[in-house]
Amino acid sequence: MGHPAFDLTGRVALVTGGNGGIGLGFAEGLAMAGADIAIWGTNAEKNVASVAALSAHGTRVAAFACDVGDEAAVDTAFAQTLGRFGRVDGCFANAGVGGRGTPSFGEMSADEWRRVMRINLDGVFLTFRAAARHMVARGGGGVLVGTSSMAAIMGAARNEHYGASKGAVISMIRALAVEYARHSIRAHAVLPGWVETDMTADLFGSERFVGNVLPRIPMRRWGTPADFGGIAVYLMSPASAWHTGDTFLIDGGYTIF
Repeated sequence: MGHPAFDLTGRVALVTGGNGGIGLGFAEGLAMAGADIAIWGTNAEKNVASVAALSAHGTRVAAFACDVGDEAAVDTAFAQTLGRFGRVDGCFANAGVGGRGTPSFGEMSADEWRRVMRINLDGVFLTFRAAARHMVARGGGGVLVGTSSMAAIMGAARNEHYGASKGAVISMIRALAVEYARHSIRAHAVLPGWVETDMTADLFGSERFVGNVLPRIPMRRWGTPADFGGIAVYLMSPASAWHTGDTFLIDGGYTIF
């Protein structure tokens, strides 16, 4: 028998970008613990596939089309989520885009800067704002979890926009943890290391990259989406009821080696 604190039966988790990669890893772990799952994504085929995969765990699952950088789309998707599930107990703002590396910071266009900020920062703000409003009005607390990156704490050369967006998520999380603690709403950031996802496929296909990076990971393997299910369950469960404002670096030891 599992620890009762980790039983999420009756709770509802919203995972943006939950139709693949780390987001699907979050959702998979949460569904296995008994949570009902709302997925937000922009790829219709991946949305359908994620619902089919997650439904195998016996919980309620639904997917909604949503561009998290669009304020109206976020408000609509949140209303649809409440219409389907009635509540949201955990909000995982995971949707994100990678930086299109430029030859130098000096050659980065303003459009490229805004493209990344629109999803990685504005999207988190809009998603969390909708969730926080709901959790306060509903009462009973909840948790806000943002997907940051180790790029937030390391020098991401030629990807300053990506690193800046992920660093800002950590700062937002800390402020939310303080402001909303009185409502029993907790807030945390998860900082993934090198994880095998669609976003990293091109990098991991480079022999030079693999040869330079993999030996620097003490655990000697890339991360997988499944490595993020456990932390999602802990953060949404009663086991973490007095834990807030933290950053969880999940990188196989890369940043300490």
